[in-house]
Amino acid sequence: MASGLLEIEALRASVRGPHGRQPILDGVDLAVAPGEIVGLAGGSGAGKTSLARAILRLNPIDSGAIRFEGRDISQLRGSALRRIRPRLQMVFQDPLAAFNPRARVERVIGDPLRIWQALSAAQAKRRILALMERVGLPERLIGRFPHELSGGQRQRVAIARALATEPALIILDEPVSALDVAVRAQILNLLLDIREKAGTALLFIAHDLAVMAALCDRLCVMDAGRIVEAGPPDRLVAVPQAEMTRLLVAAVPKMRF
Repeated sequence: MASGLLEIEALRASVRGPHGRQPILDGVDLAVAPGEIVGLAGGSGAGKTSLARAILRLNPIDSGAIRFEGRDISQLRGSALRRIRPRLQMVFQDPLAAFNPRARVERVIGDPLRIWQALSAAQAKRRILALMERVGLPERLIGRFPHELSGGQRQRVAIARALATEPALIILDEPVSALDVAVRAQILNLLLDIREKAGTALLFIAHDLAVMAALCDRLCVMDAGRIVEAGPPDRLVAVPQAEMTRLLVAAVPKMRF
C-alpha cells in the first residue's frame, strides 16, 4: 500500500437503521501518496461517498484511523480540524447544488481566499482571475451566476475553488458523470495537468472504469463498504478478481489496454 499523504486503516462507520446500526464502511484500508491519482470505483451504495465524507470528517466514524500528512485526523475537532481544511478539498458531482445560487463566479471562487488567506481586495481579484485562467475559464464569466454556466463551466469553477487553498489532496466525487463525452475529456485533461504542474494528489470517485483507467495511477474497487480489489488499472481490467470488478468491466465492454 502506498504511503505518505493519506493513510486509512481499518476504518469502520455505521448509520442508524430500522433494525439497529447498519455498517456503511467495513474495515477500509486505503492510501494515497503525494501527487498520486487513485480511483475509487464501485456500484451505487458501495460506500464510496461515505468514505469520502468520512475522510473529510463530515460523517462520524466508529473506529479506525485516518492519517493525513502524518497526523491522525480521525478525532480532530474545532480549530484543530479547521486548520487541515485548506489542505483537503472536495469537488462534488453537482457543483450547482454546492454553490450559493446568489453568488457570482467571483465570490464562489473567492470565498476560500477570504476565509483562509489575508488578501486585499485587489490581491484576491488577481488570484481569482489566475485561478480562472488555470482551469480554462474566460474572464468574462467572472460576473455570471452558476445557473448561467454550462455543466463543464460549473465543474471548472468547482475545481478552481478547490485549488484556491493550494490543497495537497482533492477528493472528486463523480465529477464528470453528468458531462458529455467531449467536456468529460477536457475535465480529465485538466485534472492531469493539475497533478503534473501542482503535484496535487487526487482521489477520484466514479463507477466508470473506462474514465478511471484514462486518469488514475491505481484503482481501488469497493463493494458493501469494503475495498475488494486494488491495483494498476490495466491489471484490474484485464484480469478482474472480485465480482464487483467483473461487473464494472462488463459495463464497458469496449475497454482495451
